[in-house]
Amino acid sequence: MSKKIYLTQEGTRKLEAKLEHLKNVRRKEIADRIKAAIALGDLSENSEYDDAKNEQAFLEGEIITIEKTLRNAELIDENDISGDTVVLGAVVQVQDVSSGKVTEYTIIGSDEADPFKGRISNESPVGQAVMGRKIGDTVEVSAPRGAKMLKIVGIGRGK
Repeated sequence: MSKKIYLTQEGTRKLEAKLEHLKNVRRKEIADRIKAAIALGDLSENSEYDDAKNEQAFLEGEIITIEKTLRNAELIDENDISGDTVVLGAVVQVQDVSSGKVTEYTIIGSDEADPFKGRISNESPVGQAVMGRKIGDTVEVSAPRGAKMLKIVGIGRGK
């Protein structure tokens, strides 16, 4: 059984746009490259043809993957974010108990995670620890430098 895929509306739109581009632009570009390579003649030793066919196979695989993701994804509903409990799509502020530093994360599915932008997966150590918790709860998170205690100081919706 495969894991559930969660996408935000923004993530869904981005994947749909990428799929549209791959199908309508990249497919045509690769088909044109294949035609040009065929026009060169002997296909048995035609590296341009081989490269274009390999790229075509990779592209078709990527299209299938995106279509499957979109078909099977569960949309994160911002209306489910009440502000009382950390759920998918929520923006949560956590305070490091030892340093007092406050950090803000948006909890999303792993396909859209970007820790450098504060978008973490519900499967990440912090994401797992805060899911289902409330403001005031303190959670322990395993980190490379040892366990950290984080206190949930805010829960809200995305910007």
